[in-house]
Amino acid sequence: MRKRLSLLLVCVLAFGLLGSSVALANKTVTVWAWDPAFNLYAMEEAAKIYNRTAPDVTIEIIETPWDDIQTRLTTAVMAGQTNSLPDIMLIQDNALMKNVIDFPGTFADLTNSGIDFNLFADFKVGLTSVDGKNYAVPFDNGAAISALRVDVLEQAGFTLADFTDITWSDFIAKGKVVLEKTGKPLLSIVAESPDLVMMCLQSAGTWLFDEDGEVFLANNEALKEVIRIYVELAKSGVMVQVNDWEQYISSFTRGTVAGTMNGCWIIGSIVQPEDQKGLWGVTNIPRLETVPNATNYSNQGGSSWVVRADSPNRDLAIDFLAKTFAGSVELYETILPSSGALATYLPAGDSQAYGVPHEYFGGQAIYADITQYAALVPQVKYGVYNYEARDAVGVAIAKVLAGLDIDSALREAEETVKFLMDF
Repeated sequence: MRKRLSLLLVCVLAFGLLGSSVALANKTVTVWAWDPAFNLYAMEEAAKIYNRTAPDVTIEIIETPWDDIQTRLTTAVMAGQTNSLPDIMLIQDNALMKNVIDFPGTFADLTNSGIDFNLFADFKVGLTSVDGKNYAVPFDNGAAISALRVDVLEQAGFTLADFTDITWSDFIAKGKVVLEKTGKPLLSIVAESPDLVMMCLQSAGTWLFDEDGEVFLANNEALKEVIRIYVELAKSGVMVQVNDWEQYISSFTRGTVAGTMNGCWIIGSIVQPEDQKGLWGVTNIPRLETVPNATNYSNQGGSSWVVRADSPNRDLAIDFLAKTFAGSVELYETILPSSGALATYLPAGDSQAYGVPHEYFGGQAIYADITQYAALVPQVKYGVYNYEARDAVGVAIAKVLAGLDIDSALREAEETVKFLMDF
């Protein structure tokens, strides 16, 4: 009997030791995200902070383009192989609701996780919640900015103030002067991308769906005006189209164009070239002069962190996010100067770091300015079929540039979205 008990004890101890070693070996939290200068950098700094109190945990960060994340997520869920997904994923805010609804049970419900969502901006919590439940830890602020090379503007006889609080007609007229005198377009954009269109729409307080969730393309007068502006920008040469995101970034980092208009997260890419330090300025975006109540403020992009519900490291992943992106002012102070990652974590917004002059932008306190912009952004409802509508608008832009009239292009786009919604 004693031998049996001893053998049993040895087995239990061995299993316990094995279990401990397995647990230690599994203290690796995998993360998928994109953009090395912004999201990946923020995650790397978060890992450093977390490792001070949890040195045995490894945060494995894998650069994964957003389109790949969406494709792999869909494939894994449809194949019933969610174990191929990471513990944490970065999800674009305008796609989060659809993913949660389409793939129930895939993402951890964080409502009662101990994370205080009252400490985040209301608009951001709204984008990361479905049916009153929180499914993501909010991350960046996507307030739109117009970032321009002040040295190029000066060559054309302008200052940054000449591009502040203006209309799109003003912007195009001055852009033509800049192009004539310097040879540089003011903007670039990925060919037929709807990103600029989306920014303009939100600045006017409207979107691709109405208040009842119905498709709102064919009769959306603001959308028609934005597409007219897009076509004029492209045909005038004030904006050039490029083939992909890499070419888009290099167009302003190499000085091919004199500016960029995007969410403030683009700052992380702007500040890469050392030889352009001090040559940039930030202001608000143009407004739609023909649309009542249009503003000079908008939002572009923004993303949040989700946790895989069936991850064996689920609790560890949640703890990591709770103590960093949902609990560390230091993290946001650290990543702010290099990446431009403005927090939607409210305690970080009170940091003195937001009022510090930015050397790259000629001493302008850009983060204080952008924080003011964010407070003035009109709120819109993206809708469950946001991406389908965006894609349809992108196709419509291509058709208009090829010669189709705007009304016909938008009618076709609306029919396409309606078909996908009913499919």
